[in-house]
Amino acid sequence: MQLQPSAHVDTFCRDHLPPFEQWPELWFDLPELQYPDRLNAATRLLDDTIARWGADRPALLSPTESWSYGELLTRANQIAHELTAQGVVPGNRVLLRGPNTPWLAACWLGVLKAGAVAVATMPMLRAHELSKIIEASTPAIALCDHRYLEELQSFDLPVVPYGGDSPDDLAARCATRPEAFEDVDTASDDVALLAFTSGTTGRPKATMHFHRDLLAIADTFSRHLVKPRETDLFCGTPPLAFTFGLGGLLVFPLHAGAATLLVERATPTELADLVAEHHVTVLFTAPTAYRAILASDRRPLLSGLRRAVSAGEALPASVATDFHEATGHWLIDGIGSTEMLHVFISAADEDARPGATGRVVPGYRAQIVDDNGRPVPDGTPGRLAVQGPTGCRYLADDRQTVFVEDGWNLTGDTYVRDSDGYFHYRARSDDMIVSSGYNIAGPEVEEVLLRHPDVLECAVVAAPDDARGSIVAAYVVLNEGVPGDDAKVKELQDFAKSLAAPYKYPRRVEFIPALPRNPSGKVQRYLLRRRAAEPVS
Repeated sequence: MQLQPSAHVDTFCRDHLPPFEQWPELWFDLPELQYPDRLNAATRLLDDTIARWGADRPALLSPTESWSYGELLTRANQIAHELTAQGVVPGNRVLLRGPNTPWLAACWLGVLKAGAVAVATMPMLRAHELSKIIEASTPAIALCDHRYLEELQSFDLPVVPYGGDSPDDLAARCATRPEAFEDVDTASDDVALLAFTSGTTGRPKATMHFHRDLLAIADTFSRHLVKPRETDLFCGTPPLAFTFGLGGLLVFPLHAGAATLLVERATPTELADLVAEHHVTVLFTAPTAYRAILASDRRPLLSGLRRAVSAGEALPASVATDFHEATGHWLIDGIGSTEMLHVFISAADEDARPGATGRVVPGYRAQIVDDNGRPVPDGTPGRLAVQGPTGCRYLADDRQTVFVEDGWNLTGDTYVRDSDGYFHYRARSDDMIVSSGYNIAGPEVEEVLLRHPDVLECAVVAAPDDARGSIVAAYVVLNEGVPGDDAKVKELQDFAKSLAAPYKYPRRVEFIPALPRNPSGKVQRYLLRRRAAEPVS
């Protein structure tokens, strides 16, 4: 395997790619996946879309404003100029922090135009979580929503705020920059973004995705399953820092010449109101949100949807059926991962089968294998293995050989394939807790709780939950003499929220005298999972 000559002056990303022999096998066997050697994804998503559809059509909306494609292009170009003026060179990493807004989207595009590497982060992350990302990615600068600056103050990192009205704000800086920018002529296999995902150890892993990868997810899942139109309006709840949100709320609509409504946060009922008010036609969110809307008086507000995508956790068959009864459409279920960038197994329309995730997305291939990597017969549970035009490349991480074996991406999910080629989810194969579409590493929550002076030791597992799929359950051993009462439960929950993103806090806390361990001293988590599955007395 040979990489194209890089446009990156800062070679950090190329230098930290895994060895070729540890890469997954890549496939580009569809005509639409034949990309040129030189490719800047922002050019293709923005400049080329304008050349095809015009500059005056709406591109980015929020509940309070609307940007045309031309306005988005101007701001992205000016941001690229400002980054260059700040000393950013191709290959530098740029940290992005903020909720879903037009300015965040413009920043992401401006970073790619400048040939830099986008490192988008969840706005809910706290300083100690950001420190791990900053240490791993070594960004040259951060672009941060002006309301979320506090957690970055302790770092030796230049920060430019955006979205405010101060003289130092990015908008004020951009006003002095030219409206045109010559996008950096990046290689199709230059790294465009580092997407972080939490592993079971709590140490975040950075997945490295190329410029061509961003187009590949649009030319596979979006093209063949979502089937967007230039008249569509996209909307959804996943943050742009999640690759599910990045694809569904930015890459897919721009690739199709459509518009996207970006909302900072929305409860399920608020989301339904937005869908009806703005005439949204394509929706991306988690099964828990669809379930909550369908169970509420907002159910009729979904009737205007043309396409609705569900991912982030397994879709219950009852929710799929209920959505079809309410709208006449089937939910587009799917499984993807940060390592693969987006969805690789899915089904839509008449191909959807409630209870099954779907079949392999065109451009990908998948099989079920045993612990030795050998394919198993249909109907036999095993490990899900995937190949396609995208794949796992961790940034300087020895866990590369765990996710990739013999050229296949091992997702960490247990699946069964039936005789018709449909894949049925069984369980996560590791300690990841999937709650309301969020991936939460149990050891990461343990690390936070162990910072509390009253906690001697703890273990965190998933507990089944009807509303969220799973919740975080913490089994805590307190120091001697510390009372384990309701007040202590709330104290630990508030403590966790203060140090970690709020969605990670343990919704269930139980105090036990000791953690169950085997003779070698390893915590017997299966016993805790069994206990977590029992009804709370």
